Amino acid sequence: MLHNPFSGLKKRERCLWIISLIVVAVSNILAGKADPVTLSATLIGVTALIFVARGDVWGQILTVVFSVLYAITSYSFRYYGEMITYMGMTAPIAVFSIITWLKNPSAEEKNTVHISRLNRRTAVIMVFSCAAVTAVFGYVLKILDTPNLIISIISIVTSYLASYLMMYRNSYYALAYAANDVVLIILWVLASMDNISYLPMIACFAMFLANDIYGFVSWKKREKRQRKAYCEN
Repeated sequence: MLHNPFSGLKKRERCLWIISLIVVAVSNILAGKADPVTLSATLIGVTALIFVARGDVWGQILTVVFSVLYAITSYSFRYYGEMITYMGMTAPIAVFSIITWLKNPSAEEKNTVHISRLNRRTAVIMVFSCAAVTAVFGYVLKILDTPNLIISIISIVTSYLASYLMMYRNSYYALAYAANDVVLIILWVLASMDNISYLPMIACFAMFLANDIYGFVSWKKREKRQRKAYCEN
């Protein structure tokens, strides 16, 4: 599944990607002095989501890079919850997702992952592991005196669920990430009230929201095609 990811983009995907790049780039300019780390994080982030929406493993590879850059930006505003979540959870799970996606390519569609459904066991593990992760991370964030603690904890919950579902190649990852996007938009609006240089992060997650909504629709259509092909065989 490792290939040139841009060659397979559909026209609507190219349009969404280009619009996302323009929005986050302009937001960096409007914020004044563009921070290279924030700019890189936002551009790589929206690019990653286009490929994730396609079920392309390159989306996971770029997610690892985005997680590192986003953690650096979060650290600068003392959003330790975001920093810890992306470095300690999102990035490692994305690495595992690279492995599981490469091992489970779609037999029906080129350069895409085979979409799966959660069984009862994995669903139960998801619920209990999410509760455990939230309890541990929430305690750590409280000790670190993290700003906007409640919102940060909600971000951990939605981000973990999204990452878990993505690792198991489940289409509902996109809805969990969409919920996380809304939480993060609120979080960075609060940050931008103190420092306008964080305006690009608001634009970034607004574009993330648009891409995740597209991702959910795209995965559901692909899931339907894959199941139809499987039944026919």
